[in-house]
Amino acid sequence: MSEIRKVIPLGFKHQEKAQDENLMPKFNPKIWDYPGTCIQSAKKFYPVIEKEYPSALSQLGTLGGGNHFIEIQKGSDGFIYIMLHSGSRNLGKTVADYYNKLAEKMNTKWYGSVPKGAQLAYLPLDSEEGENYIREMKYCVDFALANRKLMMNRIMDIFTNKKECGFPDLIKGSEDFINIAHNYAQMESHFGENVMIHRKGATLAREDTIGIIPGSQGTKSYIVKGKGNPESFNSCSHGAGRALSRSKAREKLNLEEEIKKLDDQGVIHSIRSQQDLDEAAGAYKSIDEVMANQEDLVEILVELTPLAVIKA
Repeated sequence: MSEIRKVIPLGFKHQEKAQDENLMPKFNPKIWDYPGTCIQSAKKFYPVIEKEYPSALSQLGTLGGGNHFIEIQKGSDGFIYIMLHSGSRNLGKTVADYYNKLAEKMNTKWYGSVPKGAQLAYLPLDSEEGENYIREMKYCVDFALANRKLMMNRIMDIFTNKKECGFPDLIKGSEDFINIAHNYAQMESHFGENVMIHRKGATLAREDTIGIIPGSQGTKSYIVKGKGNPESFNSCSHGAGRALSRSKAREKLNLEEEIKKLDDQGVIHSIRSQQDLDEAAGAYKSIDEVMANQEDLVEILVELTPLAVIKA
């Protein structure tokens, strides 16, 4: 755990120096398969990322804070798993904030019917602004994957090098990498229409799609296979979901009780103070109940029991 903390910056921390540019996603001026897009200079189509690119190089391979985590787990299939949850870091937030403000400004100009406080301002898909947003959002999704891959590779290096623990002889299938995003939008066909699907706190669960549903610190997580339920737009939950807001968790949960829950299970955890209670198991819904409620969406393949958890 201490070795992992040495190589992966947590919370608001960035890398001390820029990472290898070859690890970054490549620019692609095309918008998925959306018609009418001209292929010109890539930079013209990435106005936000072009400015943020140097900073993003030092964010690559960093975990972040909030509910982001690294967890070592014991699988019901007899294997040890490493699961990490992280995203596009400040790059994604900057892109989202920029286009949200732009949409609000344009909606005001158009006298749009969406109330300002609703946070539902829109950009037409066939506008230059709308196309740029989709393109930059897609880059952020690719950056988040590159970020997770770099962290996972560095974690695997630590496991492989711990010869005194016998890990090199035990590691099998370490080239297997399950990736599932939970905050993105893409054009899909549902109920005979092409629609833009935004999955936020949800993941893709098409038939036979392999996904991950995390529980919480101290509770089980699951590797699942999608059933392709059309009523959920081929989606399932991203995780247990919060039962208490961050502020309510810090206010209502008992620090000693939450620590005892984890200690009794033998989990190496990150609950140290009242401030950490926003990510305690008690702040989240029952993962057992959540999984029972989506039996029609996914099939459980592997049950994962936490052994050790790293959070910011």
